[in-house]
Amino acid sequence: MLRPGRRLAPELRRRRAELPQRIKRHRSPPYFHSARRFAILIPMSIVTKTGDKGTTGLFSGERVAKDDPRVEAYGSLDELSSHLGLARHSATLQSTLGAIEAVQRNIHRAAAELASPSQAPARPFTTQDCEALTAQISDLEAAIPLTGFVLPGMTPASAALDVARTVCRRAERRIVALSHDAPVSPELQAWINRLADYLFMLARQEEVAEGKLTFLK
Repeated sequence: MLRPGRRLAPELRRRRAELPQRIKRHRSPPYFHSARRFAILIPMSIVTKTGDKGTTGLFSGERVAKDDPRVEAYGSLDELSSHLGLARHSATLQSTLGAIEAVQRNIHRAAAELASPSQAPARPFTTQDCEALTAQISDLEAAIPLTGFVLPGMTPASAALDVARTVCRRAERRIVALSHDAPVSPELQAWINRLADYLFMLARQEEVAEGKLTFLK
């Protein structure tokens, strides 16, 4: 509460006066109102109705059809991240959990870059991103020698990662298709290509940990 005699600044008084109207417009809780440290939390709805006619807004402001190649590209990355979230709940190795979360964060970067054609990305992909992933793949290959074609999905975690890998390849194809008509960062494309190999090796690591790595005869 305010101390006796303490006066609110004009802007704070105005915002406090508007609070009932704001609450009336947004009926869903929660709301937070503090006189000492005035703040208003107005809940956001995910229902915008702006896409009801088959268009969607890009991060950089443009509106395009929902089946636009750009939307297909970053939408496939969203699907990939969702599959990786599912894989995380099957993983048995702590290293796999950390790897999946790091990949999901970079997928978000990639999707944001694809969804912002008229703006420079905040954290654009560089050759260092691809090199870092390549080095991690090399470390896994050194620990898990592959002597033939692998039978995928021998554990719950590897099965989920193998599904994610195939979704990653589809996302890569969508990105390549987009690149035929619009500029796409070569570094981003290279990273997505390398990511599928990385997911393949993470799946094999999970199988090795449970003694279930299986090669086709």
